[in-house]
Amino acid sequence: MYSSAVPSTHSRPNILAVDDSPENLFLIEAMLADEGYTVYCQPDGESALKTILEKPPQLVLLDVMMPGIDGYEVTRRIRNNPNLPFIPILLITAHDQSSVVEGLDAGADDFIRKPVEIDELLARVRSLLRLKHSIDEQAQMARQREDFVSRLTHDLRTPLVAADRMLKLFQQGALGQVTPTMSEAIATMISSNQNLLQMVNTLLEVYRYEADRKTIAFSSLDLSALVKEVVEELTPLAMEKGLTIDIDQVEAGISMVGDPLELRRVVMNLLGNAVKFTDMGKITVLLKVAATPTHGTPEIILQVEDTGEGMSDGDRAIIFDRFRQGNHKRSGSGLGLHLVSRIVAAHHGSIDVKSQKGQGSCFTVKLPKKLA
Repeated sequence: MYSSAVPSTHSRPNILAVDDSPENLFLIEAMLADEGYTVYCQPDGESALKTILEKPPQLVLLDVMMPGIDGYEVTRRIRNNPNLPFIPILLITAHDQSSVVEGLDAGADDFIRKPVEIDELLARVRSLLRLKHSIDEQAQMARQREDFVSRLTHDLRTPLVAADRMLKLFQQGALGQVTPTMSEAIATMISSNQNLLQMVNTLLEVYRYEADRKTIAFSSLDLSALVKEVVEELTPLAMEKGLTIDIDQVEAGISMVGDPLELRRVVMNLLGNAVKFTDMGKITVLLKVAATPTHGTPEIILQVEDTGEGMSDGDRAIIFDRFRQGNHKRSGSGLGLHLVSRIVAAHHGSIDVKSQKGQGSCFTVKLPKKLA
């Protein structure tokens, strides 16, 4: 008879075979064991899913027709579990009992029909294990690349901060007399250095969120006051461009529980982008509390609307993706709005944008209202 116990860790590939027929499992286990594979077996979908969660195999051989949860449903549950690594799935089916299309749509990687021929089975197993190895290698390289970027970004902050301090000493005349021409050049260098430092800080924050290394410091805050503070900071920049920032629709005294620093990043980024991409007209800020249509639970709505150039459908579809900055000539690194979306998600909220080319843009953030 077959063994349903999960073996201890081996260097050989671990394969999980699932079939309600003990005879079929015995045959598959014998075929694969002769080739040096470690095979463990389960007789139904429920026990297979439990085993996969406890010890993810490198390949699953899955019978389609089983009592209870069939092979299609097991496949869907594996594919819909974000905590599982990629596991190739080979569905085993009778000629007249299943659909290849349904299996592939569910997320299976390959099909083999009964009665199983040993050479065909081994060939498909080797092929799927190569696929598994290739995808695992790519994932490892991606993790190493992200770790390198994080370390590099962190190390870049120190010389940039030091350079910023030194340039300000020059600007203040602490290291000697500064001529008007020198002062202008130093101011340009300070501005460029601060822009670079901001990009480095944003990249580091994005990495922390994506690596689940970001700690959100929740506390009670006055979101109305926070929005007005950011507006005051950006008003001089807007005035330089002949723009106005309208806050008549910002309700006073809206409090919530959130991370003040992170939410400030959200407001600063949305308003800063509105000023950056608007050449004529105004920016309108709305902040209010509204009931959700389904449960009536209060939520906070923040809107930033501009009269800028707007976005094409293609740009709007990717605007929150990482490193996808759109086609505008003033587009930056493509990290700011991605970071905004991660911060909003960390606060259990949502963000959306409505925009048409030549008609401006309107960003809407919805945050759950939690009374302080």
